[in-house]
Amino acid sequence: MTPAFFLYWKDITNLFLKMPKRTPFFDVHRQAGAKMIDFGGFEMPVHYTGIRREHQAVREHAGIFDVSHMGEFFISGDKAEALLQHITVNDVSKLVPGKAQYNAMCYPDGGIVDDLIVYKLADDRFMMVVNASNREKDLEWVMNNNPMNALVEDLSDEMCLLAVQGPKAELILQKITGTPLSGISFYTFAIGSLAGFDGVIISATGYTGERGFELYFDKRKADPRAIWAAIMHYGVPEGLEPAGLGARDTLRLEMGYALYGNDISQDTNTIEAGLGWITKLTKGDFIGREMLEKVKEAGPARKLCGFVMAEDRAIPRQGYDILSESGDVIGAVTSGTQSITSGAGVGMGYVKSEFSGEGTNIMIRVRNRDVPAAIKKPPFIRK
Repeated sequence: MTPAFFLYWKDITNLFLKMPKRTPFFDVHRQAGAKMIDFGGFEMPVHYTGIRREHQAVREHAGIFDVSHMGEFFISGDKAEALLQHITVNDVSKLVPGKAQYNAMCYPDGGIVDDLIVYKLADDRFMMVVNASNREKDLEWVMNNNPMNALVEDLSDEMCLLAVQGPKAELILQKITGTPLSGISFYTFAIGSLAGFDGVIISATGYTGERGFELYFDKRKADPRAIWAAIMHYGVPEGLEPAGLGARDTLRLEMGYALYGNDISQDTNTIEAGLGWITKLTKGDFIGREMLEKVKEAGPARKLCGFVMAEDRAIPRQGYDILSESGDVIGAVTSGTQSITSGAGVGMGYVKSEFSGEGTNIMIRVRNRDVPAAIKKPPFIRK
């Protein structure tokens, strides 16, 4: 192989590796007229008919999201729970089969590796669901912090994940499953059949604030397009719409749900991010515990807070300065939008702790204008 050909082949290989991946629903999205973007290394739909329409469909009827770009790690064996207790901040020992738990992994300095959900499938088998953009990093972190040698399998490329969210989600899905969905309460799940395919994890979880379900299935055992088609067949008459990442973001922001890379990251810890409720400092030792104990004892210097703008047309955006009434910079916006449900400008950001109290008057620097706002604990809409 000549040096010139080697360099050519290397360039082609690197280009191929950088190409976005596609979920099994890619052609379905294109046929539905979706606008596709690169997100987390995948070509994903940002919207189909429009963010506003898709957002309202989820709040009023139902929406279906393809979130198959998420990562799924399966941890098995008699050391599985010990590994999870070591690498996560919540107390996994409290789980029983059929229960799910919101959780996070932290670095030794308390910075957040990722936020995630742990599912207990059996006494010796768990599933971790991690953010798509963090999948490779998370897997490396888990493998490098596994002194007990628990079995860890990355089945992300085999797993599909659909989220059906909204007031009519249960009604729609009940038509294609024999599993009684009314008995699946928030953060619990069942394993049953869906659209004629067995072994589907039907989980009462989601990222919208609505009653809904996340559906996990192995594409080697179930036909992704057949499941999508069945949901659409029974869902469209009930007002179901396919929804993209744009609506997913506006929906989660109305609820004040944190997004990794915006509101939480390796530069933030769970205490200042308002995730103290999942940080079980008394469960025993885990990575980051010592530093998180110090932060809790001293009190965080800043806190992640929600806020509402006084002017509806003033829309906060990530990176905008947050100021005190006297004009001092006290923080920065991490996420912001105009609420589609209420019309108000809403957002989240880190502010100095002394300004974090409910109702505290602040200012958001929107372009070159300081607009009044007030600290408000999410959610930003009434449910």
